Amino acid sequence: MNANRWILPLLLLLLTLWVPLAPAQTADMGQAYKMKDAETRSISPENLTGEKGKGGMTALEQGTAKHAARELGLGWKVNPYIQIEAGKTFTLGQFDGSGVINHIWMTPVGDYRLLIMRFYWDGEAEPSVVAPAGDFFAAGWGMGNEPRITSLAICVNPRSGLNSYWQMPFRKGFRITMENMGDKQATVYYSINFSLEALPENAAYFHAQFRRVNPLPNKEDYTILDGVKGTGQYVGTYLTHGANSPGWWGEGEAKFFVDGDKQFPTICGTGEEDYFCGSYGYNEHDVKGKTLYENFSSPYTGFHQIPYEGKQRRFGEYRWHLTDPIRFKSDLRVTFQCIGWQSEGRYLPLQDDLGSVAYWYQTEPHAAFPPLPEKDKLVIKD
Repeated sequence: MNANRWILPLLLLLLTLWVPLAPAQTADMGQAYKMKDAETRSISPENLTGEKGKGGMTALEQGTAKHAARELGLGWKVNPYIQIEAGKTFTLGQFDGSGVINHIWMTPVGDYRLLIMRFYWDGEAEPSVVAPAGDFFAAGWGMGNEPRITSLAICVNPRSGLNSYWQMPFRKGFRITMENMGDKQATVYYSINFSLEALPENAAYFHAQFRRVNPLPNKEDYTILDGVKGTGQYVGTYLTHGANSPGWWGEGEAKFFVDGDKQFPTICGTGEEDYFCGSYGYNEHDVKGKTLYENFSSPYTGFHQIPYEGKQRRFGEYRWHLTDPIRFKSDLRVTFQCIGWQSEGRYLPLQDDLGSVAYWYQTEPHAAFPPLPEKDKLVIKD
């Protein structure tokens, strides 16, 4: 046997296995040994204040898990989750000081679209983040339909482990709330992990904004983000796309209108699946009369099809601009077209179900966000 014939295939295999890991190693592992003048804190139901040495102190009679812990008592997983009554808002975490939120883990039980997260930096009156919990964590199609996402900014792990690794600086403090817009009590397990440290002058503030339209009006572009004023950089898009009609649905272009652009953008893509770094319809193919696609999750981009037996076909897509941020000095607008195909090789404007979260950093103050859609227009209906 000629051993040399196996060298090239083996090298290609090793390269395939190595490439997805390299960005994570560069971003994280290379910093692990470096000392830093910072203190680590964590807020969870077992330490709602995040204070040093104050974890696991909930009295047994006050704990949400007091029944399970009744024979063990204080310090034995007495309060691992919180419950938010219908129509109420709960402060998940609040802290004064300077630092960075490094990681948020959450597993909520409820309607993901009706659990609204809001983040406030440095005592601001208007939140810098407004998004349903599911969509914020790139799991916008609801409980039981979570994808498996292995990326640098967001990880969604079995069964419903929602993780954010977006770095979120604050100079005077932060406050994070969750509003339960649903009709039933919601249960939420979570942790907010952050460091207390001084920030450099060029540290910008994290922002995220949700929008949703169903159906998209005929021949109108879908707006991902508009009205942004200030200096900053756009770092990510998550999109839920519900195809309301048969056929291919992802031919539309992504457009970035930067610093005064009016009718025509500075950055214009070549198609929806192209923007999310796929190609040729995500390998669209028919299997026993059903149209299927090839799911993928990588450090920067991903796509998944949601199993659903109804008329609508449902998809989730993400792209993180971690190495290629869209920088702006005064203003930014982001839109998507929604296009399919019709006869004679003609484009077909679609009226699909589109929901999105835009992620960006900018200097404060930020422009006020548009109001969330009404409750009836937020929920996903069969």
